[in-house]
Amino acid sequence: MSRLPAFIRHHLAGSGMLVALLLLCGFFSIITWTEQYPQDAAAARQLAAEIGTEAKVLVVVRPQAEDSAFADALKAQLGARAEIVKGEPKDARSALLRAAAEGGLDVIACNHATAAWLVFSDLATDFPALKSARVVQPRAQSWPVFLKADNLLNIANQIAVIAILAIGMTLVIITGGIDLSVGSLIALSAVITTMIVRDYCGGVNAGMAGMIAGGLGGFALCGVCGLISGAFITRLRMPPFIVTLAMMLVCSGLAYRLADNQSIYHVPDSFVWLGRGASLLGLPNAVVLMLLLYGAAHLMMTQTRFGRNLYAVGGNVEAANISGVPVRRVILFAYLLCGLLAGLGGVVTASLLKSGSPTYGQMYELYVIAAVVVGGTSLSGGKGTMPGTLIGAFIIAVIQNGMNLTNIGSNDQKIVLGLVILGAVLVDRVRK
Repeated sequence: MSRLPAFIRHHLAGSGMLVALLLLCGFFSIITWTEQYPQDAAAARQLAAEIGTEAKVLVVVRPQAEDSAFADALKAQLGARAEIVKGEPKDARSALLRAAAEGGLDVIACNHATAAWLVFSDLATDFPALKSARVVQPRAQSWPVFLKADNLLNIANQIAVIAILAIGMTLVIITGGIDLSVGSLIALSAVITTMIVRDYCGGVNAGMAGMIAGGLGGFALCGVCGLISGAFITRLRMPPFIVTLAMMLVCSGLAYRLADNQSIYHVPDSFVWLGRGASLLGLPNAVVLMLLLYGAAHLMMTQTRFGRNLYAVGGNVEAANISGVPVRRVILFAYLLCGLLAGLGGVVTASLLKSGSPTYGQMYELYVIAAVVVGGTSLSGGKGTMPGTLIGAFIIAVIQNGMNLTNIGSNDQKIVLGLVILGAVLVDRVRK
């Protein structure tokens, strides 16, 4: 491997991470393969086609959002000949008694849960007038829970904030540094953003301009914090670990102080657009933002002088200095970008949760560092790519999601995550 050209080794390393991600997806797909009982729009169309042109249909579902959506979709397919009952078995019994008194039913349409109710177990005995009624439900399908569209979108949406932070952390680690403050910066940004909206922009009546002003406030303050960290590291030559550890404590304390140890909820309903809204492609806006940022960061790292200078500083700071690279400026700018991206992550988090709280972002710095290291960035600096970091973030997200689906406890998840980080660092050392 060491005799291969550098670009081939780089390509193989990136492909290896992608293969690892695909293998993880395949593994969790296999172990979560189970019988699925769909009740989406497609299931409603399939069931309506099976019912055909029957004269009278009773649709029975539970009073839950997913059940109600299924019933409404089925009603739209069947038209006026369908009556909907949303409730408990006693409500279904009342509807059956009423239907029996009014001349009977042809079909009782259920989902998997309501079809198992005992009220439908012996219609001929309990409701003689309905003895010819058929109880139907959507056909079961064998499919991995992991590969359900909702679960895949959930993985992407949950990792969006960590992946955005990982862009800045990649820049910092490539220079040979570290930033432990990003988790606290998320909390500070979320608190500042929602405080500005609440106190200066009308609260729940705030308009788009007010929400943008709040987001810019949190974004800018975190950039200043990153700039301060970079200044201490470059001007006073203090260790990045100590400086960013101190900044982590300062920002966390400041967030608690400003929020008075409370969460801030006074924001308009439209505030969730960035975190929960969906684009024209059906992807969450936070995921689209993440992908755009990664595209821009990749171009910056591969096509600009700043990107080349980052690798030079991380590879050999003395050689970079002799070669005329503005080492201090490069490192300072890396920490500034890391702070700004953490601030943006805080705005996205506040939008996603429709609130600001000083408790947001706890332990995020560890997950971000894990994503960067698993993605192939060397902790000693000088090596790393944005596509690798994105793959690393998704590897962490897939592992966590798979463990949640298989009911692995949170304590065991921490053990697994720690072992993953150790394995990634070990691979980096062996590769060197």
